[in-house]
Amino acid sequence: MNVSGKQKALLGKMLIKAVLRVETGMHIGGGNDYAPIGAVDSPFIRDTLTHAPIIPGSTVKGKLRTLLAKNSCQGYILHTVDEDNEIIKRLFGSSGEKFACPARLQFFDLFITKDTEELFGKNIDTDTYIGEVKFENAIKRTTGVANPRQIERVPAGVKFDFKLVYNIENQSELDQDMKTLAEGLQLLQIDYLGGHGSRGYGRVSLADFTIVKIGNIQVNTERYQELFEGSSAL
Repeated sequence: MNVSGKQKALLGKMLIKAVLRVETGMHIGGGNDYAPIGAVDSPFIRDTLTHAPIIPGSTVKGKLRTLLAKNSCQGYILHTVDEDNEIIKRLFGSSGEKFACPARLQFFDLFITKDTEELFGKNIDTDTYIGEVKFENAIKRTTGVANPRQIERVPAGVKFDFKLVYNIENQSELDQDMKTLAEGLQLLQIDYLGGHGSRGYGRVSLADFTIVKIGNIQVNTERYQELFEGSSAL
């Protein structure tokens, strides 16, 4: 168990890359401080520079951690972050008094791939820039009155560059960490990203994994690459 306030030596790093494909319309909410008449009620988050949709790394990190915690929870009620198991804590970080450690996983914001920019940005006519607007009605049971709203979604078929870094701190724990990460990625692909997942939003898939090792430590990256590819074969 790690000691609070002390960090282990860095033996190396692994850059894990893949392509995340949106399988059903995805909505990760963005700010809408100024909404002119006729604007979408609930826009998705966009890159400030390019105005293309992005997936914040914090969204992926939080979703993976929650899925793994739920999957390992022994009771009906999900425990607190401080009660996550040791593997989850060392992968995603912990500030608890008994097990304080920095996260071994470092997530990146996800930006659209170049082929997606070419296809959706230039050749496909969408409601908004690389976005679709879905009209929905919330109907009050007691009166039957409909409350229409517009939700902006990233269309199915849009692809993002997925990247994260794993810090190799203990080689004896590497297999266990990679197995747990692969499990989380598999859970993600049978769950959803963003909001309104119970209505079919936010289904994603991961493919084309590659791993780049940095440092002199000996690591069988091909084996881990096969492990991650196996997690996407659903």
